[in-house]
Amino acid sequence: MNYDLIVIGSGPGGYVAAIRASQLGLKTAVVERAELGGICLNWGCIPTKALLKSAQVYEYIKHSEDYGITVEGEIKADFTKIVERSRNVAAGMSKGIQFLFKKNKIDVITGFGKLKNNQTVIVDNNGELTEYTAKHIMLATGARAKELPNIKIDNEKIIGYRKALTLEKLPESMVIIGSGAIGSEFAYFYNAMGVKVTLVEFMPTIVPNEDEDVAKQLGRSFKKAKMKVMVGTSVKSVDTSGNLCKVVVENKKGEETIEAEIVLSAVGVQPNLENIGIEELGIELEKGKVKVDYYYCTNIENIYAIGDIVHGPSLAHVSSAEGITCVEKIAGMEVEPVDYKNIPGCTYTSPEVASVGMTEKMAIEAGYEIKVGKFPFTASGKASAAGTKDGFVKLIFDAKYGELLGGHMVGANVTEMIAEIVAIRKLETTGHDLIKTIHPHPTMSEAIMEAAAAAYDEVIHI
Repeated sequence: MNYDLIVIGSGPGGYVAAIRASQLGLKTAVVERAELGGICLNWGCIPTKALLKSAQVYEYIKHSEDYGITVEGEIKADFTKIVERSRNVAAGMSKGIQFLFKKNKIDVITGFGKLKNNQTVIVDNNGELTEYTAKHIMLATGARAKELPNIKIDNEKIIGYRKALTLEKLPESMVIIGSGAIGSEFAYFYNAMGVKVTLVEFMPTIVPNEDEDVAKQLGRSFKKAKMKVMVGTSVKSVDTSGNLCKVVVENKKGEETIEAEIVLSAVGVQPNLENIGIEELGIELEKGKVKVDYYYCTNIENIYAIGDIVHGPSLAHVSSAEGITCVEKIAGMEVEPVDYKNIPGCTYTSPEVASVGMTEKMAIEAGYEIKVGKFPFTASGKASAAGTKDGFVKLIFDAKYGELLGGHMVGANVTEMIAEIVAIRKLETTGHDLIKTIHPHPTMSEAIMEAAAAAYDEVIHI
């Protein structure tokens, strides 16, 4: 055998799995056809956050007088330089993966990897085929932008998230289809840059996987920022034959045509399963994704699958956790399966959104008698001082045992706060324990303690 483990794909699932495998003494190689770090580092999580930071700085400068600071002269955003900075940040992160691979003695095999059998990978590097063998093979091939049947991405007038990261110039207007994390983040960015943005969502609220109160608050914040938000609305067609796209949408008010320079399709992702040997080896699929057990074994011995190609949230941190769990099991460790009921989700809009566990609706439908505590950032000293009072923390407890069933936040920096809720749920801390956990003042995180106190009628500051 050439290797103990070959990983196909170097995204946040694949590269993390490879590094952990090497730490555990497995001779490891990674097959990658593009940039190290996959979509997340190069075309997703990292470069979008760089764009969003530029938008935030731009908005701070535009509102500097709110903080007693006068900026003289024209305030101008250089879109080309903003995109260039984003690409440089992504490139730097990718180089960081190269360093980590070298440090951990992981071989990088360049090309497109395909399974030949359960211990052999064929790598196609520009037509040159090479076979590599391993005791174990992990599929971590990720996903790409999903297309609606009637709205085909042409990367000119109808674009996906990759093109949205590298537009040559700032459009005057944009329709964004889909208000999940990708759609909402780009909606915030382009709106902040001065683009006339229309955000269209088929479900009754934007960010439809979030608690309803959170979704409504983000919708209000978007509208306050002069973004057009259309919920309960379907896109019937997009005509790209003219200078502007004509987007026909339909809701309870009837049909409407919206004209825009660019249409961004942000309706989710689909797994990369084509031409990697799935069918030839008889690897079992379930509803379009690879079927695996608790430790990511497929039905074929020695073949494993993680990340966006298996069932579960399509999130970078989930892929990493799956990869680590899988290789630790391969190495013979006692491993606790990933708890999919305690996965945090974050959306980096302004205000930010972060959540974990059950929504209020889910808890009621599951039959729990609940206590709900909500603390608004309008009552937070830190939020007032920072000028970021939009939003709140909402906590949902089981009334009987005090278990924290879910935490939902919308506000400045809440993506940095959600890990506390994840840890509390992991440690099975009760509501009363949380109330008695002293939080530093003044901080945004005080709102977590206050929300817990509100659930038990002990809140001080509202």
